[in-house]
Amino acid sequence: MSFRSFVGRKIRDPIHQQLTQGLSPEKIAATVAVGLCIAVNPIVGTTTILCLAAAWALRLNQPIMQAVNWSSYALQLLLIFPFIRLGEWMFRAPRETRSLERLVAVMKADPYRAFVDLRATLAHAFVAWLAVAPVLVAALYLATLPACRALARRVAAARLKGAPDVA
Repeated sequence: MSFRSFVGRKIRDPIHQQLTQGLSPEKIAATVAVGLCIAVNPIVGTTTILCLAAAWALRLNQPIMQAVNWSSYALQLLLIFPFIRLGEWMFRAPRETRSLERLVAVMKADPYRAFVDLRATLAHAFVAWLAVAPVLVAALYLATLPACRALARRVAAARLKGAPDVA
């Protein structure tokens, strides 16, 4: 399966479906922005519940939020170390020297012990993510809003012509 078809099936199609059900482009852009921001938080295993809570609290679309979240797991893994480094810098903490592979191995072998050993590092990384999150949400919202508006116009134009919805 190509990346383009994966993105189409996992992200574009649910957004298209919501647009045809009357969800505004602004709400969809907000849902994508908040969902992607939460999806990259550095605490693996927390994103689904955080997305659930955010969608409920902000009255955002749950299916889109979870689709964005679940399709962003690789991005979350890529951003763990930048958030760890930012947290180390913010708190002037000692540098984490283990590789991602070693951290994953430790977490798989004994998740509780790994959490105990890494709690300060993870807390610093989470605070760093919290510091970046407002700017990230704003940037993602502004970046996705034009695409959501364009897709809404295409859907509206297709309806006016009496043609099937086009994505």
